[in-house]
Amino acid sequence: MKTTLNIPEKLLEEAVRLAGVRTKTEVVARALKEFIRRQKIERLIEETGSLEFSDDWDNARHGR
Repeated sequence: MKTTLNIPEKLLEEAVRLAGVRTKTEVVARALKEFIRRQKIERLIEETGSLEFSDDWDNARHGR
């Protein structure tokens, strides 16, 4: 899909250089994928809450 965006040129050039890609399209797609990945992780953490671990390893391991 073709989209027109107003992105500061210096910002885009630095992102291309740091990402080691050849095109602006590649760096924008990579940035969007990373943003989506981070958002999914954050939402998963929020929904899951905290995990409780038992320190009774022997009982958990052999208590069948």
